[in-house]
Amino acid sequence: MKEIEFILYVADQEKSKRFYEQLFQMKPSLDVPGMTEFRLSDSVKLGLMPENGIAKIIGEKMPHPNKGAGIPRCELYLKVDEAKEYLERGIKFGGNKIDDLKDRDWGDKVGYISDIDGHIIAFCESVSSERN
Repeated sequence: MKEIEFILYVADQEKSKRFYEQLFQMKPSLDVPGMTEFRLSDSVKLGLMPENGIAKIIGEKMPHPNKGAGIPRCELYLKVDEAKEYLERGIKFGGNKIDDLKDRDWGDKVGYISDIDGHIIAFCESVSSERN
C-alpha cells in the first residue's frame, strides 16, 4: 500500500472541518466541496465527506448514512504525545467525553471522546513495546 485514507461521513462538512482543525491544530491538505482531508502522517490521511455526498454514490444499495447519526460506527485510534491535551481540546471544541485517559489491559494508556458526528476517537499516549 502506498497511502491510506480513512473517510468519515459527516452531517456538516464545514462544522466537522473546524472541529478537526482545532483538534489536530492543523489546516486541511485538501478542502473542496464534498471532501476535506487532513494529512496525519506521510502515508495516512483522514477524510471528511458529507453524508449526502456518499449517499449519491451508494444509492439504494446501502442505507443513507444519516440513519446511523450519533451511533458509533468507527474508532480512530491515534498514537500521540500529550493525549490529555488532545482529549481536552476535543471536548472544548464540541466533542463528548467517553472515558478518561488511563492504563488499559492491552498495554496502552488511552482516553476516548466522540466527535460531533458520534465517531469515537481514542488518543493513546504510551504504547507497550509489544504493539509497535
